[in-house]
Parts: sequence; structure tokens; C-alpha cells
Amino acid sequence: MKCPFCGNDDTKVVDTRNMSENNSIRRRRVCEKCQKRFTTYERMEIVPLIVKKSNNIRESFDRNKLLKGIMLSCNKRLVSMEEMESIVDYVENYAFSKGKNEIESKEIGNIVMEKLKNIDEVAYVRFASVYRKFKDIDSFMSELTAMVKEREE
Repeated sequence: MKCPFCGNDDTKVVDTRNMSENNSIRRRRVCEKCQKRFTTYERMEIVPLIVKKSNNIRESFDRNKLLKGIMLSCNKRLVSMEEMESIVDYVENYAFSKGKNEIESKEIGNIVMEKLKNIDEVAYVRFASVYRKFKDIDSFMSELTAMVKEREE
């Protein structure tokens, strides 16, 4: 594995862990030249997953795009990178467990919101505000009110 810092080809694995129900492997590596550490992930390559968007356009599932959206929602919150990665892993595993190679973006958004709601309510509201495209303060407040009622039950 090439070092992302200095480009050296000589790196060493210092730690290996199974992730997300043994569907991926996380490896901590150290560069033999510059001694910097970095992380790599190994995942099984499967038939590409297609996302059907609300306008009926289809595009390839991009886990980095989804992760970026989750990271923006979790910015300055106490949500670990591992928790965010596990949400993306869950979405991928869910889609493939259905036995289809296509999933609707609406379904992805709902899964992410449900997972974020259980991890961090602020991150959930941030994600929901972009995903549901709140048009005004009233639609935003109705979501917050529903959340408060649900918490009280």
C-alpha cells in the first residue's frame, strides 16, 4: 500500500480489525519511510448498487458521497467516524440483503435519519433539514415538535 503522505511503497500493517459484521476489514498502517500512520479499509466487491433518485435518474451508489453528507450533519458533534462508517455500511448491507442491485434515494435517506436519530438528535435534524428540503421554519418546527413528542412517549 502506497503511503498517502510521502508516496513510499513500503508500509506495514500494525493493526487489523473486522468491521461491520465482518463485512469489511480496517487496517492501521505505518509508513516505513516517514513513520506516519493511516487507515485503509477492505470490502468485498459486489455487483454495483444503483440509486434511483426522486427524479427517476439512476446513478451508482457512492459510499463516499453518503459518508460526506453524514459527516456534514455530524460536524462538531460527538459522533465518531466509526459510527458514521457503520451507518454507510448498514445502508450498503441493507440494500444487498434485499437481493436487488437498486435502492431508492428516499429509502437511503430514511435509513440514515433513523440511525442518526438514535445516535445524535442534532445530527439527525441537520440531515433531515437537507434531505427533506424544509422550505420554511414551519416545516422545520413541525419536525422538531414531532421529535419532542416522540421522546416524551
